[in-house]
Amino acid sequence: MKPPSRPGTVLLTDYAWPDDSVERSVIEKAGHTLVTGPAEPSSAGAIEKLVAQHRPVGILTCWAPVSGTAIGTSPDLRVVARLGVGLDNIAVDAATERGVWVTNVPDYCVEEVSDHAVGMVLAWTRGLAVFDREVRAGRWDPASARLRRLSTLTCGIVGFGRIGRATARRLGAFGCRILAHDPHPPQDVPGVEMTGLEELLRRSDVVILHVPLTPATHHIIGSEQLALMRPGGLLVNVSRGGLVDTDAVIKALDSGHLDGAAFDVLETEPDVPAGLSAQPGALLTPHVAFSSDASVIELRRRAAEEVVRILAGDTPAHACNTPRDLPAGSGDPR
Repeated sequence: MKPPSRPGTVLLTDYAWPDDSVERSVIEKAGHTLVTGPAEPSSAGAIEKLVAQHRPVGILTCWAPVSGTAIGTSPDLRVVARLGVGLDNIAVDAATERGVWVTNVPDYCVEEVSDHAVGMVLAWTRGLAVFDREVRAGRWDPASARLRRLSTLTCGIVGFGRIGRATARRLGAFGCRILAHDPHPPQDVPGVEMTGLEELLRRSDVVILHVPLTPATHHIIGSEQLALMRPGGLLVNVSRGGLVDTDAVIKALDSGHLDGAAFDVLETEPDVPAGLSAQPGALLTPHVAFSSDASVIELRRRAAEEVVRILAGDTPAHACNTPRDLPAGSGDPR
């Protein structure tokens, strides 16, 4: 482990909350200086310019892309800390090669994301969003209801990590049958049947995605997978937009094969495809499944504490890589 670094600059590339007060309090209490970029995530090129300008020892990033070029621009960089769980906006391999830690906060929003997923399922089974729109438009037509009893349905959870298990616990309380798929399946989970992905799709009325976005999971749900699902089902994505081929979902909704698509994330966000927003069976929220007063404060504090911990020469609590030692003369202050 590297020795403690001298007081330096920490760059907050972007943030999805009103200010940087929590991050600033933690960073400055440890003797470092916080420099904050624009709230909205900038382009990779803009972040590279910020890094070149400030030469930070640590980077905190929410959604802005931190490229290999950005990582290589600051010679004394020690850590890139994600204000979140997924790492698809960080060049992890480049960080590893340059001896830079990459960290995240993997468990800050387990309850919130799970609640959001189950809330979307309930909104679909009970027609909450559809009937709210109808009533507000002046149409009071209870006879049009085509609602579902959740306890009679089969729900398939793709990805059975912390959030997937939390979702299974919640759905179990409603009495529905629960299937799950994971590349590293746990043994003997009460009330949950572990299956292959194709079998899960064939048997499920509801499919919920709780997996990270990687090259292997990009468009894990496309036209072939949607065709395997039971007619009239629901697809829920509260993970990453790139997991789903949106065009294929629009076609499945158009044909009626898929009755509903509940998405908190989109591959094109913040742009919403017109073909998706026009679908009456689409329930869309703006990447807020992680959010609550408690979860956001916890996220900000713990991500900043990871930066301070590493700059103090300690081992990170949630390392996402194992950095290689820097060669002599490459910017390592040792």
